[in-house]
Amino acid sequence: MTFADLGLSDQLLSAVNDSGYSEPTPIQRAAIPSVLMGKDLIGIAQTGTGKTAAFVLPMLDILHHGRSRALMPRSLILEPTRELAMQVSENFEKYGRYQKLSMALLIGGVQMGDQIKALEKGVDVLIATPGRLMDLFQRGKILLTGCELLVIDEADRMLDMGFIPDIEEICSKLPKNRQTLLFSATMPPPIQKLAAKFLNDPKRVEVARPATANINIDQKLVEVSADKKKDVLKELLKAEEVTNAIVFCNRKTTVRELAGSLRRAHLAAGQIQGDMDQAQRIAEFDRFKAGDIDILVASDVAARGLDVKGVSHVFNFDVPWQPDDYIHRIGRTGRAGAKGTAITLATKSDGEFIDRIEKLTGHKIPRVGVPSKGEQPKKAEAKREAAPREAKQRREEPRKPEPRKEERSPIVEDISTDWNGPLPSFLSVSAC
Repeated sequence: MTFADLGLSDQLLSAVNDSGYSEPTPIQRAAIPSVLMGKDLIGIAQTGTGKTAAFVLPMLDILHHGRSRALMPRSLILEPTRELAMQVSENFEKYGRYQKLSMALLIGGVQMGDQIKALEKGVDVLIATPGRLMDLFQRGKILLTGCELLVIDEADRMLDMGFIPDIEEICSKLPKNRQTLLFSATMPPPIQKLAAKFLNDPKRVEVARPATANINIDQKLVEVSADKKKDVLKELLKAEEVTNAIVFCNRKTTVRELAGSLRRAHLAAGQIQGDMDQAQRIAEFDRFKAGDIDILVASDVAARGLDVKGVSHVFNFDVPWQPDDYIHRIGRTGRAGAKGTAITLATKSDGEFIDRIEKLTGHKIPRVGVPSKGEQPKKAEAKREAAPREAKQRREEPRKPEPRKEERSPIVEDISTDWNGPLPSFLSVSAC
């Protein structure tokens, strides 16, 4: 099956082809036709399965006909975190390049005045976190009576973060005859209750057993003493053929300490954790995506939603306390059919948490030893030796001229920010 078989418009098919995709994923094949038919839908799919495009693509075609009005968005997508909201907006920019639809992004860490100006112009697509949306609604800066389509994404994460009361209040203020799509990796009872209350005879689409680890991920467990964890991690980073890696820690203090330790070991490491403001987190994430750093140390604030192509490794420096978090962490690698490696460092005190993870996933994580210093693969060693030369070449090469901005036609509204440094492309000023 191809995307052309799903009933999408020629404009949308051109954008999908430009993005390098030819065959839809299982969740896209199952969801897109139903969404185009106007049905409510429950999509159960773990991260990395292409579920964002499963609602973005049909939404673009549904909204193609119609006109936005001031303060009244035509569609609403609710995301639990800023990072997820930003990545969904990138999908709209990528796939909506041939359609003249407007979009606004409502997240914290961005000037509220600029967001209000965007809403006053009228937007077809509004992507928001619940807190910022409720804030603007209570100020009378947004009306929800014109919303034709609602997407509740990562519903189980919304539950974990305590957003369900906000979601219920938002749903109560929307038109009853809207189309509603709910996506979640799992369906615990509170999410089932939410779906029963606000969805009308939804079609249920499930492409994988909830909380099942991606089969494309090679999982390993290294048993180590607590005082040796940093040294073992450094040895693994050297011995494994790491293109880029995300290292997860349970505490933000551990993130700071570990990132500093890796930098002192001459490894290109950055960090994302809860004490950083939004501008700092975006800047660090952009450095990782651009390849300026190849190791990102993160707390679980980044466990869901980080979407970077080609992440070769995930390391659990700390075993997660909740088994579901293990699934979401390692899901940062092995995405879109690619192979990936996930390595967990476990101490004797982690035995209970490992047992819970293995019970959830249904298989035992293979135990492996710590590689000796002489076991470094030639490819990884050559990469490290070449890094200084490549960096020097990049500094000496003349800069390529920037592409003319008018050659692109994104659908993003003017939503500027107040942080320093370059803005992500979807937050730049552009004409619709």
